Amino acid sequence: MFDRIAGFYDVMNSVMTAGLHHSWRRRAVDLAGVGPGDRVLDVATGTGDLALELARRVAPDGAVVASDFSEEMLARARDKAGGAPVPVTFEWANAMELPYGDGEFAAATVGFGARNFSDLDRGLAEMARVVRVGGTVVVLEITTPTRPPLSTFYRLWFDRVVPVIGKLAGDPEAYAYLPNSVKRFPDPRALAARMDGCGLDVRCVLTAGGIIALHAGTKRA
Repeated sequence: MFDRIAGFYDVMNSVMTAGLHHSWRRRAVDLAGVGPGDRVLDVATGTGDLALELARRVAPDGAVVASDFSEEMLARARDKAGGAPVPVTFEWANAMELPYGDGEFAAATVGFGARNFSDLDRGLAEMARVVRVGGTVVVLEITTPTRPPLSTFYRLWFDRVVPVIGKLAGDPEAYAYLPNSVKRFPDPRALAARMDGCGLDVRCVLTAGGIIALHAGTKRA
């Protein structure tokens, strides 16, 4: 499915979020707390937008590794990375079994990909494993607002409008999957508890009226 939608994934992101997804990714990198010289990992990188924002923060002598299980997404990410200020390595990897050593990175991030993990706890544990003590795991995800009128608009948008946009884009299955995956994903408090169970001290920030949740977990010794 992700291979199929790779060609119009960026356009759809911009349409569905009115372009705000870029600012949310910048906020996620703020919470990662990385700086020049750091080596960082972006998991489920998709077409690489979060990885490229990380690259700007770790320049001039840092490095970014970005992994995904969709080769078509990775191909588009590589096409976008030509002007990156530091090397960005885009490579295939399974988030359930990250092929990296313990404590290898200053931070690990995932933007709008954690709800696609086949086993959320295992994916979070893998991200925590590859981050050094004192480093940060950041999860940027869509969540479900609970207060009207935003909650009413949200249900209308995700349950009615997004599937129609998916049909117009030629892949209704993929864009029916999106709202369903958000509904299945833990709420912000539950996600924080699961990250805590992976050895992380967690801070949660809600933005965009409660539609976007950013969790930043510092790895305990």
